[in-house]
Amino acid sequence: MRTGRALLIGAFALLGACTATAPLSAAGDVHAFLVSIRDDDKAAFNAHVDRKALKAQLRDKLAADAARRDPALGALAVALGPPLIDIAVDKLVQPEFFRETAEALGYSPDKPLPSSLAIAEALRPIDDSHVCVARKKDAPCLFVFTDEDGVWRLTAIEGASDLLRRAVKD
Repeated sequence: MRTGRALLIGAFALLGACTATAPLSAAGDVHAFLVSIRDDDKAAFNAHVDRKALKAQLRDKLAADAARRDPALGALAVALGPPLIDIAVDKLVQPEFFRETAEALGYSPDKPLPSSLAIAEALRPIDDSHVCVARKKDAPCLFVFTDEDGVWRLTAIEGASDLLRRAVKD
């Protein structure tokens, strides 16, 4: 009985250690993502974005938001959503759009980028392969990065409805 309990405690400790190291592991790639936005480096930017995952996440989010308002609208969003989402995501997921979003959140281009260590402290682990970027430690996630074969890539944009409306308006 004691051995089983010790193993269980050890497993939870190991899981906690993995989760705690996720922000440190992700910080370098999130920093590279920020540099790519600042420098308008589309190749580096695209290396840190999983467009396929973003399109799927945003498509699901848009359909769920529409269905909450009206089930018929939700069904229409599912049927017509994919091409519209693809266009909106392609427009949204560009360095210049993220630069504008950062400025709207109060980050100006004349300020230096935070160090990888500062980024690691700001990232909130979700699990051992996902980290959250939020405005404050206890605030909802704005962006989610996922470890994909050793590279942390943007895979989800939370609060996506507002961002999508902004992308479609521009």
